[in-house]
Amino acid sequence: MTPLTFIAVALAGGLGAAARLFVDGMLRSRLRGTLVLGTTVINVTGSLLLGLLTGLALVHLVSSDWLLVLGGGLLGGYTTFSTASVEIVRLLQQRRYRPALTVGLGMLVASVAAAGLGLWFGLSL
Repeated sequence: MTPLTFIAVALAGGLGAAARLFVDGMLRSRLRGTLVLGTTVINVTGSLLLGLLTGLALVHLVSSDWLLVLGGGLLGGYTTFSTASVEIVRLLQQRRYRPALTVGLGMLVASVAAAGLGLWFGLSL
């Protein structure tokens, strides 16, 4: 990795984190009472975009450097497995076992499905 690529990944990661904060805040302000929805939307959309980007890279429409910057940097900063984990643990601590299981498995299944859909679409271009 070149120093320029390293800097680009770092800057893209910061932009991704800022985008996550913006999207989460926007969703929370419009849809009160649901803490986990913002994290779910962020992780599913990030998975879809990463799948698409990976598909485009596999058919050589996106270079490996751009895959690293946009996939590892931007989308790595945007998606948030750690926040999802903390939100699920909080539900478990509140003894809300069914919502914790639903959120955990639902987010996993939806994110993997979205990544698969994005990959399929990227490969078909």
